[in-house]
Amino acid sequence: MLKPHNRDGFWNQTIVGKVPQVTISFWIIKLLTTGMGETTSDFLARQFDPPLIVATMGALVAAALIVQLNAARLRPWLYWLVVILVSIFGTMVADVIHVAAGVPYFVSTMAFALAVLAIFVAWYRREGTLDITSIDNRRRELFYWALVVVTFALGTAIGDLVASSFRLGFLASALLFSGAIIVPGALYWRSGGTAVAPFWCAYVLTRPVGASFADWMGVGPERGGLGWGTGPVSLALGGVIVVVALAVWLTRRRASSSVTFDIGQ
Repeated sequence: MLKPHNRDGFWNQTIVGKVPQVTISFWIIKLLTTGMGETTSDFLARQFDPPLIVATMGALVAAALIVQLNAARLRPWLYWLVVILVSIFGTMVADVIHVAAGVPYFVSTMAFALAVLAIFVAWYRREGTLDITSIDNRRRELFYWALVVVTFALGTAIGDLVASSFRLGFLASALLFSGAIIVPGALYWRSGGTAVAPFWCAYVLTRPVGASFADWMGVGPERGGLGWGTGPVSLALGGVIVVVALAVWLTRRRASSSVTFDIGQ
């Protein structure tokens, strides 16, 4: 006789922590992915049919998330691949809402902010915590990734609102958000990496910081940028992400080998 499938048991299934440790390298790579997502989204939207590329990116994000959710442990390359894809897709969603649907940046910013708040409330009411170090079951992991997707869209809308609607331009916006991120960043580090609210504030703000700098480098002088092109900027940022990720991996591997050697002695 077949036993009934326990859906609640599946979502409460214990998992090994699959979110990287929040270190300086984590924030560096996160900032780089935000910039890469912005310029890559702009590049692809100009090279391909927008509805088609948005649907394709959505499918890629869904596929990558399924692989990530079913992974038995943290695989940094897979984690950051999902973040990059989400960054590109989140940018596209925010841009489509404004360009195709004609929704003002202020309205989309408020809508995404409410969506982020709704996920926070649902996550906390269900799990009693918003700490990413407590992501030890599949339900919490899903809450986390839902929040990541929406925060990317929110950050894109905020950045465009300030740069375009408020007419500050990309460089001024990047400097403004860089100053804004100092406060929650300082509170987070002062807490020893335990303060939840400053972490998520800094996490959201990394998006407009990275995206504004990337836009400034990619767009032409007529828009206040350096004119390097969105394609070259995307490739450059992708290359830096790979270099930083490899450096982190090699450093930890050497540290692990050193500990093993010392124990063997």
